[in-house]
Amino acid sequence: MDLFEEDDDFEIIQYLNYQRRLYTVHERINHMLAWDDHDFRVRFRLGKNVVRNLLEYIEDEIASQTTRNNAVTPINKLLLTLKFYATGNFLITAGDFIGVSKTTACLIVCDFSVAIAKLRPIFIRMPETESEIRDLQLRFYQITRFPRTIGAIDCTHIKIQSPGGPDAEYFRNRKGYFSLNVQTIACPGLKIMDVVARWPGSCHDQTIFKKSRIYNKLISGYWKNSLIVADSGYANTQYVVTPYLNPSNDIEELYNESIIRTRNPVERSYGVLKRRFPVLSFGSRLKLETTQAVIVACCVLHNLACDNNDLEPPELFNMDLPLNEEFSLREDHEPEVGNARKQLTEEYFPFLN
Repeated sequence: MDLFEEDDDFEIIQYLNYQRRLYTVHERINHMLAWDDHDFRVRFRLGKNVVRNLLEYIEDEIASQTTRNNAVTPINKLLLTLKFYATGNFLITAGDFIGVSKTTACLIVCDFSVAIAKLRPIFIRMPETESEIRDLQLRFYQITRFPRTIGAIDCTHIKIQSPGGPDAEYFRNRKGYFSLNVQTIACPGLKIMDVVARWPGSCHDQTIFKKSRIYNKLISGYWKNSLIVADSGYANTQYVVTPYLNPSNDIEELYNESIIRTRNPVERSYGVLKRRFPVLSFGSRLKLETTQAVIVACCVLHNLACDNNDLEPPELFNMDLPLNEEFSLREDHEPEVGNARKQLTEEYFPFLN
């Protein structure tokens, strides 16, 4: 081997040593002890008791199989995910907060979002038994005496980055940005009873509803004569009632006032949900499948917070959240069999004192 070959090998070895980064373990703070209840809620948008309860459901599924190589503990993984939801920021920021790399933060957010979303059957559910249906109808009736109601339905747009590919433009909504059109049904306590987070932003609310499991249950008589209240973007049918666009008498005015106030919980639930988890307001830069899991996971966390009487998220300092933009443009709907709105204005509201 001549001298030039030895010099080349030496330079290659030096280059490889330069490229190899040292293994570094960052300091990880115990955030459950470092902050009082108020400061903890400001940073993670949920109280400590809610976080502990959630961890009991998913700890076995997401715990590391070994403690070697300074594995991240389940509680730190959960807090990293909540921090990402709470800021809607870059993954590297959430990773630095817990003391892990951007790559590790990405894996944790993806895995935890899926794990939390799997709790949907437990925390997001429509009434099933006769007693649950009667109780829900009574709670809606106590708002403005609107009868037979078991839910308020609407859609909201969650901003995403362009998914790319030949179908990307399907995700561009009427406002010109890419989004998912997410349908939810809410109850008077602002809990979300159903969520559909798979439709692109260009889809109309009525289209999403007619393709949903809830629609099939309604038309099959699963909830008997129960009603769902909606805005004018939906078709007025035997099981879905909407306001009059141009009320012509006092009865229709009274009906409009009652239904608008009755469907108010679904609007308020969007406000609380997006204030609690700004990632839903600022938009997601994750993969489409992960973004869908994040949306469902945030709904699960919202309901878990409601179960713990944590209905009002703490204020966000120096952060202006985008307003919840509505897309309830009226479209021509196909004629439906039956008309609950007409029945109510003829047989119920004229006799309402």
